[in-house]
This record gives sequence, structure tokens and C-alpha cells, in this order.
Amino acid sequence: MRRTTEVEDLLRLHAPQVLGALVRRYGHFGPAEDAVQEALLAAAQQWPETGVPDNPRGWLIRVASRRLTDQLRSDEARRRREETAAQLTPRDAFTAPPPGEGRAPSEDDTLTLLFLCCHPALTPAAQIALTLRAVGGLTTAEIARALLVPEATTAQRISRAKAKIKGVPFRRPGPEDRDERLAAVLQVLYLIFNEGYTATSGAALHRADLAQEAIRLTRAVRRLLPREGQVTGLLALMLLTDARSAARTGPHGELIPLDEQDRTRWNRDAITEGTALVEEALSEGPAGAYQLQAAIAALHDEAARAEDTDWPQILALYDVLVRRAPEPMAQLGRAVALAMVEGPEAGLAEVAGLEDRLAGHHRLDAVRAHLLERAGDREGAHAAYQRAAERTLSAPETRYLQMRAARLRQDHDGE
Repeated sequence: MRRTTEVEDLLRLHAPQVLGALVRRYGHFGPAEDAVQEALLAAAQQWPETGVPDNPRGWLIRVASRRLTDQLRSDEARRRREETAAQLTPRDAFTAPPPGEGRAPSEDDTLTLLFLCCHPALTPAAQIALTLRAVGGLTTAEIARALLVPEATTAQRISRAKAKIKGVPFRRPGPEDRDERLAAVLQVLYLIFNEGYTATSGAALHRADLAQEAIRLTRAVRRLLPREGQVTGLLALMLLTDARSAARTGPHGELIPLDEQDRTRWNRDAITEGTALVEEALSEGPAGAYQLQAAIAALHDEAARAEDTDWPQILALYDVLVRRAPEPMAQLGRAVALAMVEGPEAGLAEVAGLEDRLAGHHRLDAVRAHLLERAGDREGAHAAYQRAAERTLSAPETRYLQMRAARLRQDHDGE
């Protein structure tokens, strides 16, 4: 089982690099992705039994290239283009070096692939869906949950996006293209990280592979744009949030909320780096959504105890955030901060105003339940916890919410 998990992690790491190498060589995004998926399936079946090859990325590139070559040879014109591309490409362009001998060109392809998926010919929704699929490795169902849209709609967006970028040259964008695509790129990375930090479904709360891949890719974008405050802010936000990962679950995988976590288990190195990046990001121009969220995360991380949290400052930052980016999740966060400063009733009034925008979302019910519990309405809190538990697809969140509901019922029955 452990070997299978290690193989899955390795495949997720290399998949976008392999896809980038094939698209760079052949220029057929859709067929290339199909070929990569076949290579990944072959590896998932073989490697747990035979062992991981010394050069796993090279193995995947060779197998995927053979699959794609077979597919393209069915068309004589495509076969000629393939041969021409092969002749014009240096022999070592698709060969990953042995461990310890430098970075393979295909690692750079991941970043190029990221910007390709955010091509301006695509709508923002299609850019995000395609990048989550090709670069983040999320399934169509995971993307649908992350974007809060039906799975069929997500599949259609991905299919249409592939068709639209067919034939687009695979190269690093120039400054004008880079700026145009940056907002979509950052949103994609943010969504990948969020899916990794709190998985929308499944048995595990945290998918470390996705969270770390989002951080890795964001570092790569920052190397490209070192003075872009939004990029720096997003990296800071990821580091400061991910720093709490080790304390978020108990010995049996149970969810531990922020105010009950053992803060000595937080990653102090990540907090130190993230805090420094926040200060840098805020000095690089007007604060955007990522800088502001990172500043809020830094205030949480700097508090040695939950009761030391500077809630008035957090509320002030949320006030700025919802004015500049009035997203419903930001407004929900502000409702919590308002409750901590002015009392649960004030927070509940804010939550009531989000009914239309977050109807049916389990986080709205979870926050309402928490505030009702603080306000002393145990019956209302019990019902809200139950609704939230029914609406989430995450097993750890379900267990946590059911536990809170059961505790309230026991306290009520014991009176």
C-alpha cells in the first residue's frame, strides 16, 4: 500500500512535466494529454510490482511519446510533421538526466504549460478548469467541486478549451502575454492549493502532494516575476496556511479546528518565511486579495495562543478585503472576525446576508452552527451542524461536524 501511494505521488509530480514535453515537441494538446494518461496508467500498473525506474520522468516521456506517435501515424500528414519536429529537436531535449545531474528541461515545461492553459483565447473559467486538469492533476469531479459548478459543465469547459488552444505554439510567453494571463494563473494555483490543504472529498483532510505542488509552482512564477506583489502575497499565503498542517488532524485523522490546535506543532520556518514575504508583498504596491489574506494568516500564525489572536486587526483587514474583492468566502471570514470582536449575534446577521450567494454550501452552515453555539442556541446549532455534515463530501469534516452535533445533543439530554 505504501509503495502504491509513493507511486501515485511520483506520477502526480511528473505528469505536467511529461505533458509539457510532449506538447512542446508535437504541438497536439488533446492527443498529447491522452497519451500521457495512458503512460500514467501503465506506470500505475507496473511500478508497484516492478519498482520505480531510475529515471521515472524519462520513462513516462518515452512511453507517452510512443503512444502519441502511434496515434499520429494513422494520419500520413501528421506523421510527416512528427518526423520534421523530431529532426529539428535536439536529441537530449526529451531526456531527463540521472538523479543529481541537474534539472531536466521538462521541469521548465511545467511553467510554460501553466501559461499555455491560461491563453487569452480561453474564458477565465476555461483557463482555470484546464490548468487544474493539466497542471494540477485534479479530476473533473474535484475541479467541479472546487469551482462550485456541475461536473458536466466542467467537462465541457475542459474539452472546449483543449480544442481552442490546438496549434498554439508551446513557448514561454513574453511580458505582454504574461501580464494578461497572470490573474488566471494565480487563481488556478490558489485553487490547487486549497484542494490540497482541505480536500473537498475523500477520506483524508489534507492532500500534501497538491499543496506542495501549488507552492512549488508559485515559487516558479515568483522567480519569473520577483517584484509582483500578488505573486509574493500568494506564496506567503500558502506558506502561512500550510504551516499549520501538522496540527490540523489528530492521531486518528480527526479534524482539529484552529482555536484548538497545538501551535507548537506549527512549522516555524514556514511562518518566518511567510511573514517576511507578507512584509515584502505589502511594500510592492497596493495590496490585493492575496496580500490581504496573507496578512490575515500571519496574524493568526503569530498568536502564541488562540486567545492572543488580534481579532480587531483581522477584522480591519477583512473590511479592506471585502471592499476590494467582495467574494462570498471572504465575506464569510469577515462574519467570523466580526463575531469575535462584537459578539456572535453580529456575526450571525452577516451570515444571514450570504444565504443567496452560498446557498447549500456546507461552510455557511458550519459557520452558522459555530456562531449559534457561541450565542447559546444549542438547538439551532445542532441542526446547522447536521446540515453542514450532510452537505460536505469530506469524511474528516463530516465526522467533525457530526461530533459537534452529537455533543450538543448529549449536553441537552443530560440537563
